[in-house]
Amino acid sequence: MTIPRQEIAVPSTNPNSWSATALRRAIGAAGVTLWSWNVETDAFAMDERGFELWDVEHADSVKFEDLSARIHPADRDRVRAAFTATRAIVGAYEIDFRLIIGEDIRWVSARGIGDDSGLHDQLAYGIFLDVTGRKQAEEGHELLAGEMSHRVKNLLAIASGLTQISSRSTTTAKEMAVELTARLSSLGRAHDLVRPLPGHQGQAALLGDLLSVLLSPYEDMGAFSGRIRVAVPRMGVGEGAATTLALVIHELATNSLKYGALSAEAGTLDISGSNEGDDIKIVWTERGGPAVEAVERPKGYGSRLVERSVSGQLAGSIEYDWSEGGLIVTLRIRASKLAN
Repeated sequence: MTIPRQEIAVPSTNPNSWSATALRRAIGAAGVTLWSWNVETDAFAMDERGFELWDVEHADSVKFEDLSARIHPADRDRVRAAFTATRAIVGAYEIDFRLIIGEDIRWVSARGIGDDSGLHDQLAYGIFLDVTGRKQAEEGHELLAGEMSHRVKNLLAIASGLTQISSRSTTTAKEMAVELTARLSSLGRAHDLVRPLPGHQGQAALLGDLLSVLLSPYEDMGAFSGRIRVAVPRMGVGEGAATTLALVIHELATNSLKYGALSAEAGTLDISGSNEGDDIKIVWTERGGPAVEAVERPKGYGSRLVERSVSGQLAGSIEYDWSEGGLIVTLRIRASKLAN
């Protein structure tokens, strides 16, 4: 079977030989809007695509004031000044601005040739191009860069705080290295847990998984063996909240291993959670550890850092109850902050 050869019409290299139909097709394929501007009467003329782009009723001509109502207020004066200044510009010019169409924002690029010497019958010519997709991509990259910068600064601040805590709670360089490494590894495990959840819930870990992973290092130290129990509601934890929770849980667990229930073979640790209105309540209960005097303990640097992190980043609070049976810590977190 012989397949007939398909002939493809190629426009002549001489633009003067192109038909009006071919030009219209090329312009339409490029998504370009044609316009002309009468520098004497301030009248604009556009093709059909232009009226659709600006969302104005079709007319033989429109005034700049008719179009300016669609321009974003923050860009309006800049666009007006730019069009006026084009008569003094020699060569090509381009200006990007926003249109407000209903509840949508469209980005438009206006391009043309400046200088009055290029006028024909007092008309300047140019194009409008819808560049909304490109602008949204650029804004997305800027937001991502800003978010990455913000997160890096937060991590550096946390690392600095952990270094100070470790330096105050240890007596040798080796002890400090071991403790600081454990703290940073805890943060790393929390970061690794942050992943997309089903149902478009965003980047998050499950609260129960996060707590279990953060406490898993204590199994290697002989302090786990089923003595740590976690029972919390099923809910997502965002990356920012996960970092803060990692700091809190590691601080509590380290103190428990040194002085509390996890320092004793018979000691147990229960972590429970519940919903209370707009807040999430998490209760850390230690039992079976060394005897605890029922007095309020002085707050060390680590405790103060934890309190600042909980109140500032989680819009919550943390309370310590040095009961006779063992330490009870009540952590309250704003539910809306938990997903951030």
